[in-house]
Amino acid sequence: MPRPTARRGVEQAFEYVEGWGMAVGTHARVLRPRSIEELIQCFALARSEGASLGLRGGGISYGDASLTSRGHTLDCSRLQRVLEFDASTGVAVLEPGVTIEQLWKHILPHGYWPRVVSGTMFPTVGGAAAMNIHGKNNYAVGTLGDAILEFDLLLTSGEIRRCSRTQNSELFHAAIGGLGMLGVFTRIVLETKRVYSGDLRVRAATAPNLRSMMEIMEARRGDSDYLVGWIDCFGRGRGLGRGLIHLANYLAPGEDPHPERTLTVEHQELPANILGVFPKSEVWRALSLFGNDPGMRLINRAKYQSGRLEARGKAHLQSHAGFAFLLDYVPNWKWAYGRERGRRAMIQYQTFVPHAAAEGVFTELLERCHRARLVPYLGVFKRHRPDPFWLTHAVDGWSFAMDMKVSPENRERLWKHCAEMTEVVLRAGGRFYFAKDLVLRAGDPERFYPPDRLARFRQLKRELDPESLLETDLWRRAFAPAADRPA
Repeated sequence: MPRPTARRGVEQAFEYVEGWGMAVGTHARVLRPRSIEELIQCFALARSEGASLGLRGGGISYGDASLTSRGHTLDCSRLQRVLEFDASTGVAVLEPGVTIEQLWKHILPHGYWPRVVSGTMFPTVGGAAAMNIHGKNNYAVGTLGDAILEFDLLLTSGEIRRCSRTQNSELFHAAIGGLGMLGVFTRIVLETKRVYSGDLRVRAATAPNLRSMMEIMEARRGDSDYLVGWIDCFGRGRGLGRGLIHLANYLAPGEDPHPERTLTVEHQELPANILGVFPKSEVWRALSLFGNDPGMRLINRAKYQSGRLEARGKAHLQSHAGFAFLLDYVPNWKWAYGRERGRRAMIQYQTFVPHAAAEGVFTELLERCHRARLVPYLGVFKRHRPDPFWLTHAVDGWSFAMDMKVSPENRERLWKHCAEMTEVVLRAGGRFYFAKDLVLRAGDPERFYPPDRLARFRQLKRELDPESLLETDLWRRAFAPAADRPA
């Protein structure tokens, strides 16, 4: 489809749209509005055609959170202006298509860093708010929603509602983390963090098993600004859940002798080459040679052993971007799983379990993975705290994210395996995070969200979007009434 000019209306094209993990995708008409007026035009277009709209930002959600096979994709990435930034307070006013990368590059030279970032810098702020992302400091500062002061939400009727903790408070707590089902963020007011250096002080510690990892992280969360654990999921027996922990702290005022240098964007940029020679953009090709159980077992073992050496060393300085955006060190690393559309791909199965039950649950999940011969190739472990948002994944406990390879041969077996693990998590009072999910089924959300909040959210959606213009495959799969669910 040829792209219309600005005079002809909303930019649009017919494209293949897929989840970031490549395990699912659909051909769709993609609409790319550049203003609130064009967003309203998109609503009118969908209404006239009897189609739904699935909101999409950076397309970084692993599964089907921004896909719709029954309508059009509403891509908000063209709405990407930093509207205001107050360097005296650190408050930023953003359009929804501003990426985390754009945000930190804009504010860091003024001595600020986003309070909450994901493991990659490419999500949009609107998408991050709709999923209420968390970072490696969730136990200390909460989710992104905790840093949002107010926002404007465009309803499908064309009305704009300004929301904060005191104005339209109910909608404020429903739309943050609301999966983009209530309206479109058009303006987000975000509080950022004052920093006095572009570097963090980073330490490493190794843990011989899961219990040790939890004990170390629990003991250190009071004096660490960031905490994250990497788990070698191939470890067994006494080494089940073994891994490496990274602890990081901000530098105090005056501690960095050259803040004028470290607070520059250039200091944060991730190098394009390894050892100054090998392009990182091609590293996925080498990794693909190890994209199997024996290869990943070897890589995980090597990482654990190198981590033991790192833990014996002293603390070192690392840029904010270098520490935060580990996933961006190797561009397109996911291609190591394969590049055959919808065939060889990956999913991330991320669970959130209350503190008291976490060790037992995660031990059982790892043991089940070994018995099923579906061992995750990457495991990431974090500490969390609750938040007040209606559809939150956060608990006073822990999360364990497991990257699982998807192939034509294992797909059906993997989904069955994940369903069995889900039962373990739900029985323990655990929750899930829909920015990552592709395997939960209808009825599962009812088992971990408070019934009154979920019922009120559905009622609010009927009130604000009576025509159900805003729908995604995720919503139909896990939340919608039975008659609207995919076969």
